[in-house]
Amino acid sequence: MFASLKTVAAACACAAFTAACGGAVAGTPSVVGTAAPEFVGIDQWINSQPLTVKQLRGKVVLVDFWTYSCINCVHTLPYVKSWYHKYKDQGLVVIGVHTPEYAFERVTGNVKTAIRQYGIDYPVAQDNQYATWNAYDNQYWPGFYLIDRNGQIAYTHFGEGDYAQTEAKIASLLAQKG
Repeated sequence: MFASLKTVAAACACAAFTAACGGAVAGTPSVVGTAAPEFVGIDQWINSQPLTVKQLRGKVVLVDFWTYSCINCVHTLPYVKSWYHKYKDQGLVVIGVHTPEYAFERVTGNVKTAIRQYGIDYPVAQDNQYATWNAYDNQYWPGFYLIDRNGQIAYTHFGEGDYAQTEAKIASLLAQKG
């Protein structure tokens, strides 16, 4: 019995570590290598006119699923903003998909205030109905999806960390000719 409990505890610890480190999580289908879904059901575009994955073909796109009161999301923002400013002239487009966890995060004024406070100047799509979240089969805040110049999902990362790995993938995708 004790051995069984140790096995269950070890399995739970491994699953928690994998999730915290951004690895594949049981029950999460791999979307790498599949066509990126369109941005659907967006309530409001902030810092941009409406964008589509189709019109972004030829660019490398980082889709960042976030919400403004998620501390893990807030911790990733300095990296996302840095990548945007460092690589935007080389063909990187960052789209923040703000998908609320709580009712107060659905209020456009609150989202705009947070965007201003965090100094976000890249496009943000407000996904109050989880339509784009569901189209990507996303399950986590924050969730990064890198889309290559051909519109295919080339990389995913969930949670904080692995910033150097994510940036290396951005640079690698930008170096490829589409």
